[in-house]
Amino acid sequence: MSEQLIFKKGAPGRKAYSLPTLDVPEAELQGLLPKELIKDTPLNLPEVSEIELIRHFTNLSRLNYGVDLGFYPLGSCTMKYNPKVNEEAAKTPGLMNAHPLQPESLSQGALRMMYELEGFLKEIGGVDSVSLQPVAGAHGELTGLLVIRAYHEAHGNPRHKVIIPDSAHGTNPASAALVGYEAVVIKSSKEGLVDVGELKKVLDTETAAVMLTNPNTLGLFEKDIAEISRLAHDAGALLYMDGANLNALLGIVRPGDMGFDVVHFNLHKTFSTPHGGGGPGAGPIGVSEKLTPFIPVPTVEKDGDRYYLEYNRPQGIGTVHAFYGNFGVLVRAYTYIKKMGAKGLREVSENAVLNANYIKKRLQEHYYIPNNVNCMHECVFSAKYQKAKGVHSWDIAKRLQDYGFHPPTVNFPLIVEEAIMIEPTETEPKETIDSFCDAMIAIAKEVETNPEIVKNAPHTTVVRRLDEALAVKKPNLRWKK
Repeated sequence: MSEQLIFKKGAPGRKAYSLPTLDVPEAELQGLLPKELIKDTPLNLPEVSEIELIRHFTNLSRLNYGVDLGFYPLGSCTMKYNPKVNEEAAKTPGLMNAHPLQPESLSQGALRMMYELEGFLKEIGGVDSVSLQPVAGAHGELTGLLVIRAYHEAHGNPRHKVIIPDSAHGTNPASAALVGYEAVVIKSSKEGLVDVGELKKVLDTETAAVMLTNPNTLGLFEKDIAEISRLAHDAGALLYMDGANLNALLGIVRPGDMGFDVVHFNLHKTFSTPHGGGGPGAGPIGVSEKLTPFIPVPTVEKDGDRYYLEYNRPQGIGTVHAFYGNFGVLVRAYTYIKKMGAKGLREVSENAVLNANYIKKRLQEHYYIPNNVNCMHECVFSAKYQKAKGVHSWDIAKRLQDYGFHPPTVNFPLIVEEAIMIEPTETEPKETIDSFCDAMIAIAKEVETNPEIVKNAPHTTVVRRLDEALAVKKPNLRWKK
């Protein structure tokens, strides 16, 4: 199905609105605004009726792919299922209509919710303090590193470098650089884990922190984490955990118990809130006791039965977010945790790990596995076999669209040639996972018998394959007559 641009619909004189009768004296625009702010030409707006407008956007909405329509092979990073009870809680009038400038006396329910959410995250993370200030995962990452820098500066040695594995998320070295650190990258071992020997070579008294994702981006648990923690702390460095993959650990192991001093929580990834989509998300950070004085303000505190925002934190890094404009996201995460409870959260991770290993088992004869061991919540394959036929990982991703599935992440992590990263999450039933695996197996067979059909995919989508490099460099975002 194709849909014309809204500008190509309608006819002169049609409109989808009606304005009330003017109830103030009429005045010329030239007398109200400076000349440079007034356009000489009329606005180029489509002239359509209400029914044309509604049908247009309804038709467009039918072309969208969403988690309510189908499976996302990279679930929590792309779109983990968001239970509808979360949305109902967020629509509670007293919460939905809260204003960031209303007094604390009229915000006690909201503040209590935030205070309790901090408590939940402290328990889940095994940390002593939590800040809800950051509004995204990368923002939380940056905030955590600012806290680390403040801690070292307070102890008279700002230090200058951060150690990062080569399998890390790309935001890790970027955040380190923004804070003023040199990012020192160490190669992973053959097993896809942190190479402790390589870590020892670069770890010294100038190391501010070691940044890890555990499980890492290969979906593997860092089995040497206790030793890594000891080595980092013996050198006076801090241990930072990128919480992107916390979906594998809930109720099983806590970052704080592994020795991490800072952890950021991706509420959209683990606790089933919508992605920011360009607006506010939520990436809270949790810290150990020695870092508590340095977290951002304000913090949510409790005095008897009264909840309040505390700004008096002299050693803190200040404010990293003007208002809690992401409050609705926090409500959704709070609702999810309350609904699941401790037992339910553990089952989330158990099922996520089970589903990922099931996929790995079903596909391992058809796609190369760089590290063929039990994985955690996600499994990473390689299209190395298919590359010999001229088919790349992105071709397979495009072909999946013809089978009705959202593509997985490809070409990441960077240390895996032709990487295909798959995360089914905990909510998908076996039938859906089997359908996805059947499609992946069918594509692998197509590569053997008819590779061109894969190389030229997708064939059934409204928009066919784009020149992605050109689309990034020269996006076509504006309609012109």
